[in-house]
Amino acid sequence: MPPPELDLRLDGFEAADEQTDEAFWHAIEIEQDMLTVLAEHHTDEDSASYYVLHNGTTTYGIPGEPQVVALHLQRDPAARTFRFEHTYLPLPVMAQSWLISRGCPPDVIRLPPGTGTAPADETTRVLEERLMGDGDRFALLTSYTNDDPDSMLTLVVLRALDERAPSPFRVLQEDVDTDTWTHTLREGGFATAEERLAGSAGPLPSVTPTARSLQTWGAVPPTPFGRPSGRRR
Repeated sequence: MPPPELDLRLDGFEAADEQTDEAFWHAIEIEQDMLTVLAEHHTDEDSASYYVLHNGTTTYGIPGEPQVVALHLQRDPAARTFRFEHTYLPLPVMAQSWLISRGCPPDVIRLPPGTGTAPADETTRVLEERLMGDGDRFALLTSYTNDDPDSMLTLVVLRALDERAPSPFRVLQEDVDTDTWTHTLREGGFATAEERLAGSAGPLPSVTPTARSLQTWGAVPPTPFGRPSGRRR
């Protein structure tokens, strides 16, 4: 079944101001026909919408750039205006976490069966579930997405903003099996950035994070999780 067509539900609405109008054009509208819906949720009376999207244009852009878009639309039904927030992230579960932190109920923004790849094992499912719930407690340092069909993988480097957290530098590695259309996700922990770099070629060291011990997804220094909304041209 093909993914649903992106419907921004903005018929009859205008941007709240000129700055919002210009930003929305550059961030979303100019590439709307290349945005594929992975998950979406709309509140009663369409006052807010939450989207997890894949941007197909990024595969032709700078190698390694994140391809998943988290979009939060806020509408004023009385004034018939809207505002928005968005960010680019390397993994759908990170986009889900970003939207959850902005008020989206967790259970309604999950990817429907048949959308994207399925978790290959219980370890992947448990880790993704934790990242949805506690994932807004890290900072995003960098990521690399390789969408070559012969070697599809995504690497993400995170840092705990709580300096007391165990293994404050984290690496997430997602590998896609294109034969079974499944993926595995693994997490490794490092005490320092140097240790992370020195061990980047080897297997990821295991880590057992303390629940609720970290803070706020984002770029470092601390900002909202993901890249700034003005990142696109």
